[in-house]
Formats: sequence, C-alpha cells, structure tokens
Amino acid sequence: MIIDRDGNITIITQEKASVKTLVNNIEQAYDKYKNYHLIVNLSSIDKIKLEDIIEFLRLSNTHRSDKKSFVVVTENADLDQMPDEIVVVPSIQEAYDIIEMEDIERDLGF
Repeated sequence: MIIDRDGNITIITQEKASVKTLVNNIEQAYDKYKNYHLIVNLSSIDKIKLEDIIEFLRLSNTHRSDKKSFVVVTENADLDQMPDEIVVVPSIQEAYDIIEMEDIERDLGF
C-alpha cells in the first residue's frame, strides 16, 4: 500500500494485497490515520465486488463517527449497488469534492 498526505487528507492506494488484507493493514495502523480524512484508492483493482466494499464498512463507520471523512475510490464497481453507509466515488477529484462538502456540513453543524 502506498500512503500519501495532502494537507489534512491521507490517500491510501492499494497495490498488490487483497482488499481484506488492506483493511487489516489500515486497522492495525489506524492511530496514524485517525486524525486525517481518508481516501482509499482501489483504482488498480480490475473488478470490485460489493463484498470488497463492505470490508471497509466498520472502518468507515469508526472514522466518520470521529467527524472525519472516509471515501473509497474505484471506477470498477457498480456504484448503484454500494450501501449508503459508505461513500464510493469513481475518481480522486470526486473524493476531494466529497471531503470538502462534508467539511462544510460539519462546520454548519449538520
């Protein structure tokens, strides 16, 4: 996994490990990421199944309960099948847009 920082955003890019392994690696190192908005980039994976996205659900719920954004990026999944509890977008730019909108909502008290 490749980790990049952009201000208050951490971008974790999946390389070779399975989604389940990636989730475990993020959970084990969570203290490093908990104060940042997280973007998990899965664009290198050819086909993403609903089960793969659901692997991130617990991590997403934990992160979002701490008033931080959690966004998964993949253009290789059926976005209509994704659960409402997790944010999945097809591009990095859309992930940044979601984080910006959620920051505005948090500032306004929504």
